[in-house]
Amino acid sequence: MFIEVSCAIIINHKKVLAVQRSDVMDMPNCWEFPGGKILPTETPSNCIIREIEEELTILVQPIQQLTPIVHQYPQKTIKLIPFICELKSGTIQLIEHQAFKWCSPHELMSLNWSAADVMILNELLSVIDLVLANK
Repeated sequence: MFIEVSCAIIINHKKVLAVQRSDVMDMPNCWEFPGGKILPTETPSNCIIREIEEELTILVQPIQQLTPIVHQYPQKTIKLIPFICELKSGTIQLIEHQAFKWCSPHELMSLNWSAADVMILNELLSVIDLVLANK
């Protein structure tokens, strides 16, 4: 099974949002950048706006796409399309996840990330100083 997914690297006050998967999700208790499956009728950036509103009840604005990655899990292959996003409005309410943290860049590596998100995290950390300089 091949799935296209968008994820949001949400930056607010020079911190990055990480969310923890619940016990009933695939890869339970792993941390990830929030997002979800791209519907056939939407663009990857429209997907991320919709998914973040559905999962976290906040409004984000994608500002920069990072390099998409393809990752093979035992049960599926995903193409993960990451977007650096800014928080526009709202207060986080967890609909699917069990926890969230606003992390400084050096705190991000201390979390137990899902495998696909590790590759996104590595690229993010290589550009984070430039991204935060523009905030």
